Amino acid sequence: MSITIVGGGISGLSLAYYLLEKEPKLDILILEAEKRPGGKIWTDRVDGYLCESGVNGFLDNKPRTLEFIKALSLEPLRSYDASQKRYIYKKGKLYRLPESPAEFLSSGLISPCGKGRLLFEILTPRGSDEDETLASFARRRLGKEAYEMFIDPMASGVYAGDPERLSIRSCFPRIYQLERDYGSLFKALYRLQREAKKTGRKVGPSPGGRLTSFYEGMGTVIKKLKEYLSNKIKTSSKVLGIERRNERYHLHTSSQEEVITERVVFACPAHEAEEIFKDFDRRFAHELSQIPYPPVTVVCLGYRIEDISHSLDGFGFLVPGVEKRRILGTLWDSSIFPNRAPEGSVLLRTMVGGARNPDLALMDDKDLLQTVREELDHIMGLDAEPELVRLYRHERAIPQYNLGHHRIVDELDRLCNSTDGIYLTGNAYRGIGFNDCIENSFSLSQRISEELGIN
Repeated sequence: MSITIVGGGISGLSLAYYLLEKEPKLDILILEAEKRPGGKIWTDRVDGYLCESGVNGFLDNKPRTLEFIKALSLEPLRSYDASQKRYIYKKGKLYRLPESPAEFLSSGLISPCGKGRLLFEILTPRGSDEDETLASFARRRLGKEAYEMFIDPMASGVYAGDPERLSIRSCFPRIYQLERDYGSLFKALYRLQREAKKTGRKVGPSPGGRLTSFYEGMGTVIKKLKEYLSNKIKTSSKVLGIERRNERYHLHTSSQEEVITERVVFACPAHEAEEIFKDFDRRFAHELSQIPYPPVTVVCLGYRIEDISHSLDGFGFLVPGVEKRRILGTLWDSSIFPNRAPEGSVLLRTMVGGARNPDLALMDDKDLLQTVREELDHIMGLDAEPELVRLYRHERAIPQYNLGHHRIVDELDRLCNSTDGIYLTGNAYRGIGFNDCIENSFSLSQRISEELGIN
């Protein structure tokens, strides 16, 4: 049985791994458009600094991912304890994100009125719509201030998205379902805590877990998968089109090669799959075109530690949209994991652009660097000259799960189920994180194996 996987990011690579673990004799080929596999996971080692161009870790709360890492004989690296401290920028000051009721009550992030408004969450009626924007949901349940200071920056930090468009149902399905099940987030938290005491298991509305990576960065897992899959990966091979002839799929590639295969898995970004499907099945192309990818640029700056007046005691900070700043936030990478900067130096990683300010991500290098440095000076009092500068541009960065995303996914599922031998996977559909990609690859490998009669 021949299976071709279009896209050599973590979704395509992990799917190939799972399939070959079940049946080593499968004829699998991975076609990757870029010169290297890995997609948005790429670790760059420069002058003693370790820069992540995209994904910088995963939460260690998913057994599937931990089993996957163990099977690859990799050693996970948990983040420093201090990285649990996270900050929000507000009116010229960084406020620590409260982690307990006592910290919340004393926090200056929202006013006494805003804190009082939260108490009415328990009286707020359950939502009646099948979907709702993240902004609407948060304002309705938690109030305007809590939305602006807590929920809005979280949306920027995770999705680089616009909460006025993002879907609560698709982006944060756990929270969406808790309201459906309990009618109130506070009621849900209370009952989940009671359940936790009875069962001894940690439960709650938040995902939990500790940010985890590897000593040599997230690129470690791509390197290991590349070694495992070896000659099954073909890079610099962009798929341009697809045809169905004689019960086989014919893939036309940029290298003028025609790949003939019995089954095709599209593990590439939705916008790339859309281009391939345009002349094959416009129904697929139409649905895929509705998943936008705004641009984001990651700016890594390295400094000598004596040039930094800030303690950098924590994970970093996010900026609420209401503050009208020109960056989404900054991670203090060398305070999160070891081996990110040479001794005596620190590494900061700033995100620019996203759904609300896409043009900022597309500025030329000089203007973009100046913008980031001005923002860091304003927010952190950092006006020193960096000893390292690296910019990583993603013209189409993170897929946006906007209002109604679940209907797009449902229709794509229907189309796949009615088209023999075509599959879709990746972070455009059911979760954007590393853990989601691993879980979805495992599930799809199970489905394909069952279809092929592989035990």
